[in-house]
Amino acid sequence: MICRSPPEAALGFGLRTPPPRTLGRRGVGADAGLLVMGLAALLFSGCATTSGSGLRLTPREEAQVALSRGDSLRAVELLEPEFARHPADLLIARLLAEAHVKAGSGDALLARLAKSDTAVSHYQQGLVRFARAAEATGPAVTEFRRAVELEPNEPEFHYRLGVALLESEQFEEALASLRRATSMAPDRTGWALPLAKALARTGDHKAAVAAIRTVILGNPTPAEVKTAVALMDRLTDPFATFPSAAKPQLEQAMQWLQQADVPQQAIIQLEQILRDYPDLAVVHSLLGLAYDRLDDAGRAVDEFKRAIELAPEDGKAHLYLAELYAARQRPKNAEEHYQKALERNPVLADAWVRVGDLAVDRQDLVGARQAFQVVARLRPDDAAAHGKLALVHQLEGDWPAADKELRLVMDKEPENLEFALRLGVLHAERFTKAKTPAEKEQAAREAAKWLQKVLDAQPENAIASRALEHVKAR
Repeated sequence: MICRSPPEAALGFGLRTPPPRTLGRRGVGADAGLLVMGLAALLFSGCATTSGSGLRLTPREEAQVALSRGDSLRAVELLEPEFARHPADLLIARLLAEAHVKAGSGDALLARLAKSDTAVSHYQQGLVRFARAAEATGPAVTEFRRAVELEPNEPEFHYRLGVALLESEQFEEALASLRRATSMAPDRTGWALPLAKALARTGDHKAAVAAIRTVILGNPTPAEVKTAVALMDRLTDPFATFPSAAKPQLEQAMQWLQQADVPQQAIIQLEQILRDYPDLAVVHSLLGLAYDRLDDAGRAVDEFKRAIELAPEDGKAHLYLAELYAARQRPKNAEEHYQKALERNPVLADAWVRVGDLAVDRQDLVGARQAFQVVARLRPDDAAAHGKLALVHQLEGDWPAADKELRLVMDKEPENLEFALRLGVLHAERFTKAKTPAEKEQAAREAAKWLQKVLDAQPENAIASRALEHVKAR
């Protein structure tokens, strides 16, 4: 039995951070460890149950809290009897292995587990051994293989084996295990992250991007989002193979373009680079941006299209082209290239923003909600992202969801009067459409609270004043 609780509740990341590994010529970049933010985190991450209320914590939940606070001995004490009662529960098994590792009693647990030839015991042994750098690429793999042999229909075992093989750079075998795991448990979208890395390392760039998109469009944790962005950046790094001899000129061109805002000088530098290296896609993209800054749309379009020809898998040139079309009131052309940009790079937040805005314009609230949800994941601290998502929820009549997004901003920016006003207007609208006296009363209280906050700071705010009068008049 494997826990299917939301993965964002998982505790116990980072028991061991593997050393950086060089991906080499086949690959994606220089730091393999960063791509998955530590494979130990993937192995020991899982799903955990939180109480979500004021009720008393279960022993399992209390153990998770203890682990999060660094009290691993207390976690062991709580989990041992739980595991004795539920020996087939993989969540408890994982937490127990993690607790022993953190408590320094991993050897004792291994000695005990070695006496039992069950899938769960080998699974736990694999977890403990993977937490040790010296055993992560050999003994851990052996233990996970045995767990799979004993229980081949458990996706968790295939996943752990795949991650361990990935760490040991056995990429083809890792890919097979991870594909099996994700096909058996498609709801575990976070598992697509190591799958994406394995696909990239075996040369299937398009499938790797599709796997990352699966994560971004699922319900990823903040850690999974960061990992997806890091992996995507490695996959699409335009400077990974950039000629060293041309880097000084490139840096100077970018200073002219981005810092000094003198695109004419940037163009001179970029054209000099292209005389020696005419097929550098990133240079054509930068040249397009420089011409766009000079309002020379024709030359800019030509450069962006050339960049797309030279690097068809890179989404950023499509994004730049889309922005150019959008600025010149060509929304259909713009949306076509925004979508192409996201097909090639699903973590481009700017493209998701524009796709969401265009969806709102044509009243496609489902499409807009999906786009702005992604933006809010990619930019969790961006008030505008939460504001746009709140607007869509409000248009859909989902008051709790809209309220949640606006409060996320207010919690971080308690003096943000724009969002206080939006909360007041939201609950005023909710008040108008309420179906029961109790709901009406509650909406009126919320609306009055936020609207009065705005009026205390801005007594002449007409919107807040009218909305408050409307609520009080009823």
